[in-house]
Amino acid sequence: MDILIVGGGGREHAIIRALKRSPRCGKLYCAPGNGGIAADAECFPVSAADIGGMVVLARELAVDLVFVAPDDPLVAGMADALETAGIAAFGPSKAAAAIEGSKVFSKGLMKQYGIPTAAYESFGDPEAALGYITGRGKFPVWIKADGLAFGKGAVFCADIAQAADTLRAMMTDRIFGESGTRVVVEEHMTGPEVSVLAFTDGTTVRPMVSAMDHKQVYNGGRGPNTGGMGTVSPNPHYTAVHADWCMAHIFQPTADAMRAEGRPFRGVLFFGLMLTPDGPKVIEFNCRFGDPEAQVVLPRLKTDLIDIIDAIRGERLAEAEITWSNDACACVVMASPGYPVSYPKGLPISGLDESGQAADPEITVYHAGTTKNDNGYITNGGRVLGVTAKAETLEQALDKAYTAVETIHFDGAHYRKDIGKIVISD
Repeated sequence: MDILIVGGGGREHAIIRALKRSPRCGKLYCAPGNGGIAADAECFPVSAADIGGMVVLARELAVDLVFVAPDDPLVAGMADALETAGIAAFGPSKAAAAIEGSKVFSKGLMKQYGIPTAAYESFGDPEAALGYITGRGKFPVWIKADGLAFGKGAVFCADIAQAADTLRAMMTDRIFGESGTRVVVEEHMTGPEVSVLAFTDGTTVRPMVSAMDHKQVYNGGRGPNTGGMGTVSPNPHYTAVHADWCMAHIFQPTADAMRAEGRPFRGVLFFGLMLTPDGPKVIEFNCRFGDPEAQVVLPRLKTDLIDIIDAIRGERLAEAEITWSNDACACVVMASPGYPVSYPKGLPISGLDESGQAADPEITVYHAGTTKNDNGYITNGGRVLGVTAKAETLEQALDKAYTAVETIHFDGAHYRKDIGKIVISD
């Protein structure tokens, strides 16, 4: 199969590497791709958000499938547009992608169908939201923009002043554009966080191996949220008992609810969970592979990814056998100086050849924000590289990943030094 992958980050690089392992994989294309992806797939300068342009490109390349990886084009309806044009697409419909595209919708879905989540209220008026928070009088509280906000739309508010500032920024100043027209005000939950992605064809749900993301930019979980500074898989906090309970009370009920709403979800459904003292609850849904969760989950997938995609598209997932490696996997993100606020581009990257990935197939450097010139790779984004390693134990995987990180250099590079350490110390 010739496949076009939509997107240009570390997640897309991980998807491409997983597709390449399939004996059924033909030519791989990516739009827009990045410097590192270009070594694995032919790249084209079409924006991931350009639905019309992607349809034209897919026709010109005569691909057998378009894998729509990022959230923005899925929420905007790229999968629908491709299918309408007679081009096979992997990714949920616009109606189904609303499970990520609208916090108000997803929270309402959970309330209606009894799926456990934090207590909340939604608002379209900042004064009403502030009045609710004041009347409730309980802190901390979370304020979340309804729509997509580059992974930065959930704000932790420790007091009423912070809540007022956040509401003003989102709803009045519109720092997230139309995504902040409505907000969800949510109670603060406590407990370990777990990421569980699942394959689903709208009826059958097949959870993947668990992962643990590290969102804050600095060691110890300090600083602003980012798109993710590193991940490990499996998440040791997530037991077989948790998995069985979540399957019965969260994963399958969510797929059933979406089907009941006339929005069957076919693709990859991401469950962001918190293991609270009252049991697992949903923090959020995503309508696609997480980034950098894909970088630690996909290397553990033993089953042919193209076969799984076929089973989902044909609504035959119940017949598919999906197996996973027992090894652990760890990913450390190397970021540009100043990320996640403002950062320079065009910084030369050295040491990639010395990272060990050429000699050790269990070490992979996924490119997220890079491009290439005559002198080699240079930075071209906030999160630049996802240095990933697989090994028998999580400790060994982390040791290999950090050893590789230490060989790579670009000016001002920063990364968390405690990825996975909390679960090891526990």
